[in-house]
Amino acid sequence: MATARSPRTPRWYAVPARAVFVTFLLTLLSFAITLAITIATMVITAWVRGANPDMRLAYRHVALPVAVVVGGVVLLLTLFVEICHYRQARTLAGIARASR
Repeated sequence: MATARSPRTPRWYAVPARAVFVTFLLTLLSFAITLAITIATMVITAWVRGANPDMRLAYRHVALPVAVVVGGVVLLLTLFVEICHYRQARTLAGIARASR
């Protein structure tokens, strides 16, 4: 009969590392999507009005502030979820250790 492996004990330093990694990815994704939508909107609006679009507005006044806000919200939510997951994994590892 195969022996059961003991569950891996959770590491506290993995919580902020995962949270920062997920925050970085989602912030970058939100910046890219917002920038693409803003550029498309500005090009269409400039075409309809017959003017030249100023693309600096898309970066400075729309995409960057949206990415900063999304990054802050994602960081808080990810930290909350990761801390809950860490506490649950720590409790389950303690139960598994005690049941041996």
